[in-house]
Formats: sequence, C-alpha cells, structure tokens
Amino acid sequence: MGFLKKNKKHIVEILFLILLCAGTFLLLFRDQELGEIWKLVQGAKKSYLCAGVIFVILFVCGESTIIFYMMRSLGIHAPFLHCIKYSFIGFFFSCITPSATGGQPAQIYYMNKEGINVSVATLVLMIVTITYKFVLVVVGAGVILFRRDLIFDYMDNTRFLFYLGLFLNVGCITLMMILVFMPKLTKKMMMMGHRLLVKVRLIRHKETRIQRLTDAMDQYAKASEYFWSHKLMIFHVVLISIIQRFLLFFVTYLVYCSLGLHGGNMADIMILQATISVAVDMLPLPGGVGASESLFVVMFEAIFGESVYAGLLLSRGLSYYALILISAMVSIYAHITITHAASKRRRVREGV
Repeated sequence: MGFLKKNKKHIVEILFLILLCAGTFLLLFRDQELGEIWKLVQGAKKSYLCAGVIFVILFVCGESTIIFYMMRSLGIHAPFLHCIKYSFIGFFFSCITPSATGGQPAQIYYMNKEGINVSVATLVLMIVTITYKFVLVVVGAGVILFRRDLIFDYMDNTRFLFYLGLFLNVGCITLMMILVFMPKLTKKMMMMGHRLLVKVRLIRHKETRIQRLTDAMDQYAKASEYFWSHKLMIFHVVLISIIQRFLLFFVTYLVYCSLGLHGGNMADIMILQATISVAVDMLPLPGGVGASESLFVVMFEAIFGESVYAGLLLSRGLSYYALILISAMVSIYAHITITHAASKRRRVREGV
C-alpha cells in the first residue's frame, strides 16, 4: 500500500501510456489484416532486428558519453557505468511523461544521491537537452533548405506538425540557452520566483532557504562560466549528439532491410524518420505516442508499401517500446543499488 501511495504519479503515467498505446493501435489497425501483418513481422530477418536493438542501446550510451565527458571536464568523478544508469533512468521517465518532462528531474535526483551537486547536474543535463534538440532543429532546417521535396512528397497534410515542432524546438532551445549561458539573469529570475511564492503564501520566508538557493545559483554560475569558456568541448558534445541521434534514425532503415525490401534510399529513410522526431518532440504526449505512429504510416507508406504496418510495429517496437522495457529494468536496478549505497553512506556518517 505504501509503495502505491509513494509511486501514485508514476503509476498513473504508466497506465495513461498503456491506454494511449492501446487506443493508438486500435485506431491504426482496425481495418487491417492482422494475420498478414503478423506474418510479415515474424518473417523479418532477425539479424537486422538484433542490430536495431544494439543501435538503440548505443543511442542511450551516446548520452552517457556526453554526461561522462562533461562531468570529467568539471573535475567530478562519475564512473561511465553510473552515467549509463543515469541515461537509462532519464529515457525511462522521458518515455512515460508528456513532452519527456520527467527524465531530467529523475536523473538529477539519482545523481544527487550519488553526491553530484544538483546545480551542476542540472546545468550538465540542460546542455545535453539543448544539443539533443539542436540536432533536430539543424535536421529540420536542412530539410527545408535542401530537401523540401521530401516534405511535399511524403508529408502532404501533416506538414503543419513538422513546422510547429521545428518552431517549438527553436523556442525551447532559445529559452534554455538563456538559462544556461546567462546565469545572472537566471539567478534574478529564481529570486523573483521565490519572492512571488512567499507573497502568495505558498511557502514561508526562510533565510536558510534563500542562502541554499544563492549557493546553488553561485555554483551554477561557476559551471556556466566554465562551459562558456570551453567552446571546443561544447562542439564535441554537439558532434556526439549528432551521431547519437542518427544511430536511432538508422533503426528504421534496418527495419526496412529486415522486411526484405529494396530500392529505398537509406538517407531519405533516415531523414524522414528525423522529421517525425522533429514533429512530435514537443507534443504533450509520452514518447509522442499516437502522433509518431500515425506519421510513420502516412510518410512511409510510399516506401514500405504493403509492409508499412509491419514496419511500424518493428520500428516503434525497437526504438520506443523495447527502449521502455530495457530502461525500466535498468532503472529498477539503479534505484535499488543507488538507494542502498546512499543508505550505507548515511549510516557510516551517523556512526550506526
């Protein structure tokens, strides 16, 4: 009973995700020959699908590499295996929460349990998010400038979602860059927010809280200044993010090959998968469920032909649903090990 009460929010989010998935697949597959689709899925070449799983795991490890690299540059000891745990935790909570809002808070929580300063962890993860979204913006801008034919040939009535997603990502990146690279303004905003909460009596005025907030923002400012003066490191992070993103986009091409299909251009398939990511990234849906599946069918029907629904099941199955399961297992393991280690450290400090 205590477990249910403590995790009520996450249980509700998971149940909502299950209902959303069920509704999506009922609507998409209601007029389809499920037997024929399942035969195509069963007949898919396992070697390509196994490669797809590996690419999904490498995609997650790409973020781990960025976290490890930035932490090390700040002189913070964070073993690479711990960074992998943080990444899987982030992806799990991102997958089950609208607009992926739950990932970073969960990562910061567990990082803090392992002794990483909250303000530093926040800044590192904000840079990860900025570069993550920056890749989508670059891809979106590149499609508009150089491959507009893909928008008109494959997106048809769904173009609006692509342009909306691109606009929202640009807005999000702009806001986050202000927060990261203008720490004085960020500190002023935090203090104004604190005064407002006190004024409307949501919290009480406490000098200790103000001091903690001031100390945290000062630490945040130091880290921000460090990153601002190490532009080469930021360039490396962007480069890793580009590779990371395209590892996931490549999974759709592997699925295409697994179904025995030929003639499709690898670059076009990856770019089309990228435009789907641009379109759904900022939508208030966990993992873009519903929108991602619908766009896949619309955009890939001309390429996958009669295998488009089998392609949908395999592509989303690998890049989203398998990722949820793997992330969930790692997150459970991480929760047990991190919580146990934190309790042990606390007992040692208290001399128990």
